[in-house]
Amino acid sequence: MPPAGAELTSIRSPRVKAARQLAKRALRQRARSFLAEGPQAVGEALATGGVVTQLFVTSAAQSRYAELIRLAAAQAADVQAVSGEVMTELAQTITPQGVLAVCRFVDVPLAQVSAASPQLAVILANVRDPGNAGTVLRTADAAGAGVVIFAGSSVDPYNSKAVRASAGSLFHLPVVTGAPVEEAVRAMRGRGLRVLAADGGASATLDDLQAAGQLGRPTAWLFGNEAWGLPADVLDLADQAVAVPIYGRAESLNLAAAAAVCLYASARAQVRPVPPARSGGPAGNLTEPALPRTAGLEDCRFPQRRR
Repeated sequence: MPPAGAELTSIRSPRVKAARQLAKRALRQRARSFLAEGPQAVGEALATGGVVTQLFVTSAAQSRYAELIRLAAAQAADVQAVSGEVMTELAQTITPQGVLAVCRFVDVPLAQVSAASPQLAVILANVRDPGNAGTVLRTADAAGAGVVIFAGSSVDPYNSKAVRASAGSLFHLPVVTGAPVEEAVRAMRGRGLRVLAADGGASATLDDLQAAGQLGRPTAWLFGNEAWGLPADVLDLADQAVAVPIYGRAESLNLAAAAAVCLYASARAQVRPVPPARSGGPAGNLTEPALPRTAGLEDCRFPQRRR
């Protein structure tokens, strides 16, 4: 089904201006709408249903994205053909892929996800980099997490870079925005989740928790700001601080990499619980590796947590 109406060729069109304004957070909040760019994000939005309100597609891309156009029309979205110049004005990438959607916000209240009692959750505490935040969201989705909470002064998950980095995962699992960190922690703990804080200065490591068989419990992982990690008052909210071990010579892991290690360690233990390590037996004859260092987030060192 081809887009209805004539091709929009003016970047001063009211419809184009209205969509372009969604690049700004304040105007996204006012409209409760955001932009999803490219076939991956648009396809996932359409698969969710009831999310896409407008679809812009270039004439050159209409045949390539015919199925997306059909799905958008079937969901009563406004499908509009635009020129390459207009798509360039709307898009947030250097090389637009020819399709872009205006989508309704998909975040849910904290109380709603708390009632669902997720087994694995992510709390982002004042995480400001949209690429990292979107990548953590994507990783959480892949690891089977039940919710990602953008807490405190964390970046807007509807930021164009965050949406792209999530690769469609924004539409796959519940997302909460704007909750205070303390409230998010309290809500997850109230549903029986143990709160683990990723902290490079922690005395306990992921290896320690795995050996003790503790990673299989319902868990909410708390990740901090890329530049300074988790401050003492936020660390104190957690049940335990945990460091990611480093076996090589790298100074640290960035936020997205550390989150991936933590989330997959929990997900693997929840799917296939690891029994606590026992002394003796054949394993006792193996040569133990050198003690690993522990990873901070990004390229910074965190102070040792006071106990």
